Amino acid sequence: MTLAQSPTLPPTLPLTCRRADLLARLAEPHTYDLAVIGGGATGLGVALEAAAQGHSVVLLESHDFAKGTSSRATKLVHGGVRYLAQGNLSLVREALHERAVLLKNAPHIARPLAFVMPSYRFWEAPFYGLGLKIYDLLAGAAGLGRTEFLSRAQTLDLLPGAQPKGLKGGVKYWDGQFDDARLALALARTAALKGALLHNYCPVTGLIHEGGQLAGLHARDQESGRTFEIRARCIVNAAGVWVDQLRQLDAQAAGSTATPMVAPSQGVHLVVDQSFWPGDNALLVPKTQDGRVLFAVPWLGKLILGTTDTPREDLAREPRAFQEEVDFILRESARYLRRAPQAADVLSVWVGLRPLVRPLQSGDGRTQGLSREHTVLVSQSGLVTVTGGKWTTYRAMAADVLAHCQQAGRLPAGAPSPTPTPTPTASLPLVGAQAGAHSLTQAPGLHSYGSEAAYVQSLPGAERWLCPGLSLAMVRFAARHEYARTVEDVLARRSRLLFLDARLAESVAGEVASVLQEETGTDPGLAAFLAISRQYQSLPA
Repeated sequence: MTLAQSPTLPPTLPLTCRRADLLARLAEPHTYDLAVIGGGATGLGVALEAAAQGHSVVLLESHDFAKGTSSRATKLVHGGVRYLAQGNLSLVREALHERAVLLKNAPHIARPLAFVMPSYRFWEAPFYGLGLKIYDLLAGAAGLGRTEFLSRAQTLDLLPGAQPKGLKGGVKYWDGQFDDARLALALARTAALKGALLHNYCPVTGLIHEGGQLAGLHARDQESGRTFEIRARCIVNAAGVWVDQLRQLDAQAAGSTATPMVAPSQGVHLVVDQSFWPGDNALLVPKTQDGRVLFAVPWLGKLILGTTDTPREDLAREPRAFQEEVDFILRESARYLRRAPQAADVLSVWVGLRPLVRPLQSGDGRTQGLSREHTVLVSQSGLVTVTGGKWTTYRAMAADVLAHCQQAGRLPAGAPSPTPTPTPTASLPLVGAQAGAHSLTQAPGLHSYGSEAAYVQSLPGAERWLCPGLSLAMVRFAARHEYARTVEDVLARRSRLLFLDARLAESVAGEVASVLQEETGTDPGLAAFLAISRQYQSLPA
């Protein structure tokens, strides 16, 4: 039986992403309906939504897809419990709807997760429980499970790793969990199946203005050094915390400046062994001593502790944690975990920059109160900028962006679409979610490939496991079908090993580099990865 005939393999083999083929397509003279700058959650969501509606799309990412904020989330698909306290019910309702869509369209990447809020004061359980009951009502038929009030014994049964001293009871509710970087890849690959051209490691170097209006952009492929002039009827700036740089470039063409719209906020996460938190349920402390939120979330066999909310202006690609942030997470964890992690127990520390929308008047510099909602602006030249928001609502953001493009006359509203619905992605399974995704017996790490797992196992090196959850076949699949070019691409985002155990990632990096060199014929950046892995291993002095 041939590979394509095997009933356990996907109905069509995965699209390849040979660099030479992508460069050839990029060089073709063509005017796209839409050019997207930025390959994070928002940009990829826009590209997929537009391609699914029948538009011609090109997306350029200066580094790797989801290299920035979009791979550094707390791994939660949530409706925004915190927004209930702000009275923003429309945002909560939208997020709950999008949570249900994501769980349906990417069941190999996202799943329901039970959370428990332990109560150490008598008023906490009824107070938070009432809000969570409203959360259930807003979710309606899209709910994942009902909120339950717990006794002390029930709380300890669900959270055996919780601090029992002073515990009164708790509340259990449901939300979702996902793998952010792998969801980004699924969006990119699904958009490619719909005809979009996506190219990573290809920064935009300039904008083309004609008669005061945007007409295209200049880009340069980092590997080959080749430059490209790309024409597009509409250009979307979805560069995350870096959107203001492109806005300034656009404004300078008209001899003006753009007022910054992003106030970056830094979020730190520490990863420790899951032995500190036995069981499958997550912990949420809605209000710590300084008013922040504490999570303890089981993920891929480890435990994520976080997070922080600290203003940051330098916009580093690999931001470092501040000592006070690490101290906060360890200190608060010690208050709620029976066995308190120490600095020496941290397996990986990673930092993400949130693109919070800057208020008209800056207050005391804090970012906790800034808007988590997205904002779309259209400049006089026609540059459409989107920033803010969160992973859960990436589809809603994409639909809003396209609506602004159409309202500005930059994108035709009547483009041909394979489905009559205005948002065809609402019922579009992402790559890997096809029938049979869950009928396979999968080793750890294969689950996130869904229906493509059997194909991954058919590649050379399937029997050679570098560590639990990562085989040589997965490295080959990443190079051939998932746009991976470097060791970091594989170990940080195709596999999540760098985020789970930085020392272990460092130990297998050499073998990963060898396979990538063989597959791509280019330098896989081993030395650069080793430097990054040491940063993820080290806490601030």
